[in-house]
Amino acid sequence: MSDLRSLTVNFGPQHPAAHGVLRLVLELNGEVIERADPHIGLLHRGTEKLMEHKTYLQGLPYLDRRDYVSMMAQEHTYCLAIEKLCNVNVPIRAQYLRILYLEITRILNHLLAVGCHAIDVGAITPYFLAFEQREKLIGFYEAASGARIHSAYIRPGGVRSDLPAGLIDDIIEWTYEFEGVMKDINDLLTSNPIWKRRLVDVGVVTAEEAKAYGFSGVMLRGSGIQWDLRVVEPYESYDKHQIHIPVGTSGDCYDRYLIRIEEMLVSNDLIREFAEQIPSGPVMASAKLGFPTRSDMKSGMESLIQHFKLSTEGFRVPEGEVYVGTEAPKGEFGVHIISDGSSRPYRVKFKAPGFAHLQARDAITRDSLIADVVTIIGTQDIVFGEVDR
Repeated sequence: MSDLRSLTVNFGPQHPAAHGVLRLVLELNGEVIERADPHIGLLHRGTEKLMEHKTYLQGLPYLDRRDYVSMMAQEHTYCLAIEKLCNVNVPIRAQYLRILYLEITRILNHLLAVGCHAIDVGAITPYFLAFEQREKLIGFYEAASGARIHSAYIRPGGVRSDLPAGLIDDIIEWTYEFEGVMKDINDLLTSNPIWKRRLVDVGVVTAEEAKAYGFSGVMLRGSGIQWDLRVVEPYESYDKHQIHIPVGTSGDCYDRYLIRIEEMLVSNDLIREFAEQIPSGPVMASAKLGFPTRSDMKSGMESLIQHFKLSTEGFRVPEGEVYVGTEAPKGEFGVHIISDGSSRPYRVKFKAPGFAHLQARDAITRDSLIADVVTIIGTQDIVFGEVDR
């Protein structure tokens, strides 16, 4: 009898269920995975180094292109870091608008995660339900910023502009419609025996393992750890509202699916609350950062000159160092900036939640079946724009 050898195969980087340019080198014993080696480096664009050669404002659009499923959540953290260095207080209306769109972004992210996970496993109807709602939310993005995806709406000091008339009412009306859609997705998946057989007891991560791997977000809460930066280290006006933090019990793929479903419902309630209670007032801090407000503009030509100087020279940020982490849809997204007092950051570094999740790929996947690879990727919610930046 000849010696048996494990089979080495490539999963990705072009596999449709790899959700980007993920490449896994799998060592198989039949259909059982003995080793899963994640390879990154297929998307690297040097974003952090590029931003060190741009003004703070010119670097902002790069954030939309990192995790291109959670656009405003990325630019928001970057703006918080700049505001912390500059000691700028954001107007309360701008804070409410930020939270409104941060929770819209969380639903955008989770709809794609659950919808694509479902179609990867073999259920196509939830995918269409999810993406129909994503189109409506992207419409809200476009109404506020003029762009469907790369919005650059959240700016240092506040937001780019106030919302057009009637948009708040449209968003509130949508929240009631969304509850019905979530019921349909729940009915199709949550108790479906095929869905449960594919997810239950697959990709189990214990609480101790989740902490050791540096997990955050749904990957951490799925293992039973109640940790959400909106609650434990609140920012903006999150401390003015009660936020329910769903957690799992088994740490498997099914727990992580259930948490994303529940988090969408929590975000939906937050959107309605903040939209109904949004106060009036300015949406941008005073001209401390160099942003002209309407009261600052004495003439059309003076406004044009000020805008030109801001676009070309930027605004100076006081010398210092800061790290800011927020509860982005995929986990803790962090921005580390070192300022030398100029209008360009001396150093920019990002903490991507997906990077830590991907590094644990081997431990999570080992001894699973090859069919479970797709299921586990779906609940890890990996986007390579933020992992390999």
